[in-house]
Amino acid sequence: MTRISIYDTTLRDGSQGEGVNFSLVDKLNITRRLDDLGVDFIEGGYPLSNPKDFEYFQKVRELPLRHAKIAAFGMTRRKGIGPQDDVGLKALIDARTPIITIVGKSWDMHVTEVLNVSLEENLSMISDSVAYCKAAGREVFYDAEHFFDGLRLNRDYALRTLRAAQDAGASVVILCDTNGGTLSEEIAAGVDEARRQLTVDLGIHCHNDCDVAVANTLAAVAKGATQVQGTINGIGERCGNVDLVSVISNLTLKRGHEVLRPGSLARLTEASRYVYETANMNFRNGQPFVGASAFAHKGGMHTHAVARNTASYEHIDPAVVGNERRVLVSELSGQSTILTKTTKYAIANDRPLMLKILSRVQDLENAGYEFEAAEASFDLLVQKAAGIYRPWFERLSYRVDIEAGAEGNPLTEARVKVRVGDQEMHTVSEGDGPVNALDGALRKALQPIYPRLAEMHLADYKVRVVNAREETAARVRVVVEWRDGEGVWGTVGVSENIVEASWLALADAVEYKLFKDGESPKPSDKKETSP
Repeated sequence: MTRISIYDTTLRDGSQGEGVNFSLVDKLNITRRLDDLGVDFIEGGYPLSNPKDFEYFQKVRELPLRHAKIAAFGMTRRKGIGPQDDVGLKALIDARTPIITIVGKSWDMHVTEVLNVSLEENLSMISDSVAYCKAAGREVFYDAEHFFDGLRLNRDYALRTLRAAQDAGASVVILCDTNGGTLSEEIAAGVDEARRQLTVDLGIHCHNDCDVAVANTLAAVAKGATQVQGTINGIGERCGNVDLVSVISNLTLKRGHEVLRPGSLARLTEASRYVYETANMNFRNGQPFVGASAFAHKGGMHTHAVARNTASYEHIDPAVVGNERRVLVSELSGQSTILTKTTKYAIANDRPLMLKILSRVQDLENAGYEFEAAEASFDLLVQKAAGIYRPWFERLSYRVDIEAGAEGNPLTEARVKVRVGDQEMHTVSEGDGPVNALDGALRKALQPIYPRLAEMHLADYKVRVVNAREETAARVRVVVEWRDGEGVWGTVGVSENIVEASWLALADAVEYKLFKDGESPKPSDKKETSP
């Protein structure tokens, strides 16, 4: 099958998304990750737009990239001046990238009302800019902005803009659905039309304002586009760009195209989560292929079927894209779910124990617990039910004080007393709030004994009232997501007191971290039985 090249614009188009702001170090680190993944082209930004992008193009030349080529992005020359006098084009040349991507107008409305130039002048701006960069020894890609809107409203002129770029030396002409309002059949027809008019390679650049950017991109490739532009996780302005994660997976696994480097697909989930973390964004659990819920099974009938044949409810093996299967535990679970979840404890043949665990889960969920996003707490519950649990520490007491003056800015202080083996510790810590203060005090007590706790970081914290009719006496459920350098895990706590619910989730997180790292509990006579 045809090789499809991947052009990543996370660092430029993606950074235009609300709340997204990459530092220079972030941009360089993401560049390394994308290169490792096998992305063909990485658009670093517009070198004239800000000092950070300018410096990026200096620093990126020092990276030992193995595969990717860096592209600098910019606009056609300004009206009324030659390309040699345009500061934007000069900045593109000075960026010294092997690829320059020039964006120009294909919709006549933008030409006359936004640029305020004649249609003929716009054609000259396109051809002059492409030719100037080509003469400087750069390979030039041409982004035909608003192409599909232009094609619909003034077909002949939109196609003339493409030919102007091709005739001036562009090696790829990229058809852009900039407003994200075009549907798949129009995309396919537009690519067909452009293919008949041009001899150079075609690319596709879709935004997701109608939630069909992936479908539109696949439709374009089916009609002959050989370059796909987009962003990791679909981040970008308004509703975002096309999600390269889904496009890469579909092109490779469903259409049989050669994409990325051989063997890279298994690192797709890792790359997706790295970009989320770098952008300080929460993971999108329902994201196809790489989301935490993409291969999660909850209902007993489903989990029973998957245990017999994974293809019954999974369209691919999750490991192919670096993801994993998750069997969720809830009050809907049957014995088959519990059986699947407990195989690692070698207790799967103990049917009475399976029923005991299932009954415990159902009782706890009736009390407000949920284990779907708290698999670490469920693992500890199984250990307790099976009698194989040994606590890594014993809570003796804790106290949280919050003091606020007339100006606000409350100060929170937590005192924690715990016992590990025959050692008793009493520690104090200040924090931004009760959870932060408790976490700090508990770490002060335990890290000297269990130093790997320093690797554990809180990633997300959610609170939900579970019996709102009780008003201020209602129980609350706290679900916390944690991560270290090796993985992500969730814990849960429920109580009428939000601080106690948070403590329960915090204590489970610490114990699960120690359990998964293979730490041995210090000798203690106490065996906890609470969830």
